[in-house]
Formats: sequence, structure tokens, C-alpha cells
Amino acid sequence: MDTKRVRAGNRATGAIMPEPSVSPIVGLHHVTAIASDPQRNLDFYTGVLGLRFVKRTINFDDPGSYHLYFGDDTGSPGTILTFFPWPHAHRGTPGIGETSATAFRVPADSLVYWEARLLDAGVPVERAPERFGDMVLSFADPDGMRLELIGADSPAAHPPRFSNVAAEHSIRGFFGVTLCEAGFERTAAVLETMGFSRTGEEGNRYRFSAPGGALGSHIDLLVQPQLVYGRMGAGSVHHIAFRAPEDAAQRAWREELKKEALDVTPVLDRTYFHSIYFREPGGVLFEIATDPPGFTFDEPIESLGEALKLPPWLEPKRALIERSLPALTLHHQREKR
Repeated sequence: MDTKRVRAGNRATGAIMPEPSVSPIVGLHHVTAIASDPQRNLDFYTGVLGLRFVKRTINFDDPGSYHLYFGDDTGSPGTILTFFPWPHAHRGTPGIGETSATAFRVPADSLVYWEARLLDAGVPVERAPERFGDMVLSFADPDGMRLELIGADSPAAHPPRFSNVAAEHSIRGFFGVTLCEAGFERTAAVLETMGFSRTGEEGNRYRFSAPGGALGSHIDLLVQPQLVYGRMGAGSVHHIAFRAPEDAAQRAWREELKKEALDVTPVLDRTYFHSIYFREPGGVLFEIATDPPGFTFDEPIESLGEALKLPPWLEPKRALIERSLPALTLHHQREKR
């Protein structure tokens, strides 16, 4: 072991830590999940949760289906929840090797507002037990995906301009995610390699946090060896993506991860960011995505999400792709004054 690459705070686990020259991972870039009905998915995340529809495009690996992106007003990294909506998808089965909950930040004094809003929309919601000192609301989207709103301080917000959620109550981006795991040590070692440190423990829940307090900086491991492996489907998280500030940092992380014998993909061009993927030892698919180019790469901020955008290599097939996709209508709730 190269002891010069071991961070002092993690000597107890022996985790290999990145050299100082590697840009730190500060938190999540996005979370990608599977939905069924694309219109219902769009209506829930814009109309109920008040997120902005920041990109209407297609699944680059399955051009006959949508890839829908939701986030804050500008589609900032750390706010972006994306979906592959497959109309005939079966409901997923939760279990180990999956992301079992995706948590957003809201102001702590907004939880009462959100509880009432969700109930008014017919969404069952419960107050979960306080977690590491924070209040938690727990509920599910129309496909059964588990979501949480956590009352916590957050960086400055960019409220969506077409939301009917008052700016002072708007979702601020991600708090983090919960991973359901059969074990602990190997997944913990990968998170520590990525610069996360263990910051809390409550029962069988272990929290790892990135330094700096950015959006999506908390990863909880919920160790449940009694469960079976989950089955991917509607309501399941497909993968979680971490942030790299630019291409050089992503390449450096790819080399670091290869040193840990993780099977990392080549860099893939996703138009709005560049991506590398690997599975952590517990089975959850991880991605590291670059902050640029961003979602204004191919349309102005004023009209994000309003038109179908295709990568240049699929533009010659636009007519065929548009005929294969179901109709999708964006309902602006209220333009921000």
C-alpha cells in the first residue's frame, strides 16, 4: 500500500484515498430513475414538487424512449433528477444493491407547508423519525419511487420560474441518497476512496459526507443483509452520479478508480455532461459526470425543456424518433414575477 495516499482520517479502514492533485468530489451531480407514464411523471415533478423541466431529450442508448430532466431554474449540478420513462415498465422490487431513497433539501420551516401540499395533492406522506438531528418527510412518486424532504440549511437556491411553489419553500436540490446494502466494508472503502468520510451512525444506517457542504453531499448506507436483491423497474433508481468540475478531473478520477480494480467505462459523451460509470461492490451503479457543458448548451435558459433536443448524431433520424415517442405536454404552473 502506498502510505502517501492514505488520508489520516481513514487509517482505521485502510481505505486508499485520492492524492491531493485530484479535484475532490463535492457531492451528487444527478440521480437517474425509471418511470412508466411520461406525462404522469412530468406532471408530478413539475406540478406537485415544483421542479423545473430542464431538458426533454431521448435515452441515447434507447432512442425510442424519452430521457426527462428536472431540477432548479438553471439545471444546476446537485439538483437534477432524471427519468427513463418506459410506458410498459413493470414496477421495480426494492432490495439490496439499490438506491432505496432519494432525499431533497428544503428549509426546515417549510416541512409543514410541504406536508400539507403533498396531502392536498393526494400523496400519502409521513413524518419519519428524526435522522441525525434533521426532520424528514417520506413519500413516494406515482411509480413508487421513495422520496424524502429533509429540513436542512442549504446553499443559495435558484427557484424554478414556472413553479407555483413559493420561492421561500422551493426544493433546494439534493440532500443525498440512501443505498441499501448487504454489507458495509467494501462500499465504505469505495466512498472513502472518493473522498467521503464517515460522519454518523444510527442503528444500521451509516452516513458518509463529502467536505464542503455542497448539494447532495450525504450518502447513507442502510445495511440490511436480511433482504434479497432488488429488481430494477418503474420506481427504481437506475444510477447515481457524482460531480467532477471538468474533464481533466474526471480523467484523473478514472485513473484513481482503476487503481482500486473497479471496472470503469471509457468516457461517454452525454451532450450536457461527460460520464464514466462503474458498479460499487454492493451493486449500485455509480457515475461521475462533469459539470459542463450544462443544459443551456443547445437551448436558452428561458425555454429549457420546451422542445425535444437530440444529440447531433441522431438529428438525421429526428422525424422517425418523434413519431415513436408519445405526446408530452408541459403545463407551466405560474411564471415567477
